[in-house]
Parts: sequence; structure tokens; C-alpha cells
Amino acid sequence: MARILPDGWRELAVTGAAQREIETLAVLAERLPDDYTVYHAVHWTNLERGFAVFGEIDFIVVGPAGDLLLIEQKSGYLEESAEGLQKRYEGRTKRVAVQMSRSAGALRTKLGRRPGCQGVQVDSLLYCPDYHVRHSETAGVVAERIVDAARREQLPAVIERLLPAGAARADAQLNAREVHRFLRDVIQLESDVSALLDRARDMVTRISGGLAHWARQLEFTPFRLRVTGTAGSGKTQLALAEYRATIDAGKRPLYVCFNRPLADHFAAIAPAGGLACTFHMLCERIVRAHGETPDFTRPDAFARLESRAAELTPGEEFRFDTVIVDEGQDFSEAWRDQVHRLASADSRLLWLEDPLQNLYGRPPLPLPGWVGLHATGNYRSPRGVVRMLKGLLPEDGDHPIEALSPFDSGEVEILAYADAAGMLQQVSVAIRLCYSAGFRKQDVAIVSYHGREHSHLMRHDRLGANTLRSFTGSYDLLGQPIFSEGDLLLESVYRFKGQSAPAVIFAEIDFETLDDRALRKLFVGATRAMMKLVLVISETAARQLLERIDL
Repeated sequence: MARILPDGWRELAVTGAAQREIETLAVLAERLPDDYTVYHAVHWTNLERGFAVFGEIDFIVVGPAGDLLLIEQKSGYLEESAEGLQKRYEGRTKRVAVQMSRSAGALRTKLGRRPGCQGVQVDSLLYCPDYHVRHSETAGVVAERIVDAARREQLPAVIERLLPAGAARADAQLNAREVHRFLRDVIQLESDVSALLDRARDMVTRISGGLAHWARQLEFTPFRLRVTGTAGSGKTQLALAEYRATIDAGKRPLYVCFNRPLADHFAAIAPAGGLACTFHMLCERIVRAHGETPDFTRPDAFARLESRAAELTPGEEFRFDTVIVDEGQDFSEAWRDQVHRLASADSRLLWLEDPLQNLYGRPPLPLPGWVGLHATGNYRSPRGVVRMLKGLLPEDGDHPIEALSPFDSGEVEILAYADAAGMLQQVSVAIRLCYSAGFRKQDVAIVSYHGREHSHLMRHDRLGANTLRSFTGSYDLLGQPIFSEGDLLLESVYRFKGQSAPAVIFAEIDFETLDDRALRKLFVGATRAMMKLVLVISETAARQLLERIDL
């Protein structure tokens, strides 16, 4: 599969000429080999330039050796005359051959001035997918360099013939690297992230919501469904769909998870009429309903809370028609039993889990008699992130993951550090990388590999000009978490589990051995990213990571 730059083209909802170019990109992405790169400009449209990436050039294909093939796409009807092929626009007619020659000449001139690019070969191709050229001898373009409607299916093959991999020249590696730098610098193909973010969120929500659609088509009695789904597979959408459907039916749902930020997030997006909380919040409600007040100043407060809630008999206000357990991999058998006693025999029960996100070493829980459903597709994380993770996971593992995000690139950036001071400096560099890529402060989350108690990063409220907003460990009178004031969100991997951000800086990654526990933490932190991931990792850990993957 060829690499398409810039990314984000798959989720563009477009019509007309832009739609025709999106279709061309899909063909090139699917049928050109991995070592070809296609530059395009479908994101940046205006009346004067249309969708051209440079002059009249619609696509620039870079071959393995760094040579270029310039493709001009002419959709719709063309005119044939003694002066060659022509394209009629509003109030004027342009000769296709002249347009192509002018664009190719200008690009050759710029390449000739660029160090390392003087020997690059530049060729051109006319692609007219809707028109059959009748008189190629008078077209003004060499017949071998015209792909019309009759040869539309041959476009990838023609590109490979004109831009073959062949035997690489001695300077091919240098040329390819310098050519890519040139194209990024001169054409300035940087995604308009702010424009793509909402589209990305909508697209990911829609396609990952497929789990919520077909999982709810299942019918069996009693309804006991265990969903083992990888990160980004749509478990939250399924939980929300069940929760909402229960309320719409005039009944009461219960959503329970382990992670407080996830519970707060779910409660914020769920409709009123049910209860969404953590397991310990549920225990607290049961205890308080019996007139008792938990003492959270004691060191064993949560263990005592669990024990006391188990001893009490919940009232009717704790009887639910649908019970959803999320993050089931973090639950113990005792927790499972306490939650399930709140359901009646005809209640709908759902258990959502991802064993790869088990950060607390809990053993798998038995759910005898339950129907199992596996969801292996990750729709949220960029495909580059999933490719990295697949390189770390055992090929014959029990929990596969598939890259199904609309973002085909999203390469992982790795910044290594030697000590604590170096780590802080590299986090600052990562912040600048995210900003320079077009992300805003509210789009970026810094996630620490460590918990609050062991994080060096969380002792800081500022990095240079950037102020950090993090959980203080306290709650207000309404039970809401209190955060310090700052622009950039800073969370631990434990608290950020179940959430996501467009750009994630996964920092303070440090392990002596890339064992199962370290791998699970890497998996959780990396899969929080929707569009960009930067790893700030110790030199020792980075060496082990790079030995296992091919970035």
C-alpha cells in the first residue's frame, strides 16, 4: 500500500472534482507498492487553484529512488482540436499540454536549486478518467503518458512502468530523502488539523459504533454478553447505546467501571435517568443510603468501604434493569458479585473488557454461561501506532489487534532522554512538535507512564511557557475532581485509561525489561492517541523498544 501525504483524506466528505480525486487517491493507496509515496492537495481547495498540489499538478508520485512522476488529472469532458487537448473552464479554455509543461518546468527549476535534488528525474502523466481520447497523435501529450477512460484500470501499472523501482542508483537514498524534504518545504503540505479534528472524531465515532449496532442485534435469554474488545473498538459506544436504550424504554441502567475519569466522562455524555459511577462510588452510595458515612482519612478506607457495602442489603433504589460493567479486566470476583446482585433475573447484563489494558494484574474472571463476543479492530488510533504495537505483541497472542483507523499514517515519534532533566526537556520538544503540526493546547494530552506518587513530571506545574493542568488528588463538595490551573492536561496512564486525545505525549516511559507489565502500560498509553503520538522514553527503554519494532 502506497503512502499518501498528507493524511486525513479518507474522512473528507466531498463531491464533484474533489470526489474524483479522492477516488484516485484510494486507487493509488491500494494498488501502488509500499515504497511509493503520493503527495496531494485535496485538503486545500480554492477557486483559482482547484485541488492542485503545485501549479496544475494534482498528484506527485515519488518512486523508491526519489524520482518524480507528476500527474495532472482532468475529470469530465475534454475538447480535442488541432492545438491538442483542451479543458474548458468558466469563460476560458486551457491547453492541457501547455499547463503540464509549464508546471513540470517550474518544478524542475526549483529542484535544480535544491542541494541533493539536482539528479532527480521528473516525468509527467495525464489522467482523464472520464474521457476517451480519440486522436492521441494530436493530443499534445505523448500517448504513453495518457491514461484515459479506456485505460483507467491500468493507472497504477502505468505509474510503475514510468517510475520503476528497478536497480537503485548509488545516490538513490540521498535523493529520496532530499526530495521528500523538498516537497514538504516547498509545497508545505501540512494538514489543517483544526479542520480535520471534528471530522476525525465524527468518523471514528461512526465506524467504531458498528459494534454498538450489531452487538445489540443479538437476542438470547437471559441476556448475558461478554465483549472482549481491543482499545478503540467501540466498547464505550456500545455501553452508551445500551444505557440510552434502557432509559428510552422507561427503565433504569447502571454503568460501573474502575477508573474515576472514565466514569465522570461517561456520566457527562449519558442521558439522565440512570447511574454511572465507579465501583467505589457505588459502594459509597450503598453505605450512605444506610445512614453511614465512610471515613476516607483511614489508610484502609477503600477496603473497609468494599467490605461494609458487601455486608449491607441494597434497597430498591439500587435495583437496575440493565447492568454494564466496563473495564472488566480491572474487577475482582468480589466486585463482580457485588455489582451483579443489583440486577434481577431478567435484567440485561454486559461485561466489557480488554485484557491488554489490565494494569493491575487481575486474573481473568469466569462468567459461566455468558455469550462471548470478540472485537479486534482499533478504529481510534492511527495505523502507525497499531503497527508499532503489533510489532511488540506476540504473533500468536490471544488478543489480536487490527488497524482500522481512517488515518493511514500517524507515525510514532520517539524522543529519548538520559536523566530527569533530559526528560523534561524532551517533553518540551514534544509539545513544540504537536503545536507545529497544527494541534491546539486543548488537543494535546501529556500522559505519564507512572502514577502520581512516582511521577517526576507531575511535580511540575510549568514547562517553559506551558502551564500544566493536573489532578490534585482532591475532590470538591460535589465529589468532582479538582485540577490545578494550566493549559495542557497532564495525567497518569492509570487515570487516562479509557480516554483519548487527538495528540498524546506519552512521557516518562522507563523500564529495565520490556516484560508483560511494561507492554500493557505501553499499549494503554499509546492507544490513547487519535492522530499523533510522541513517546518520551529513557535511553535504556528506547533501545529495547527499537529492537522489537520497525519504525
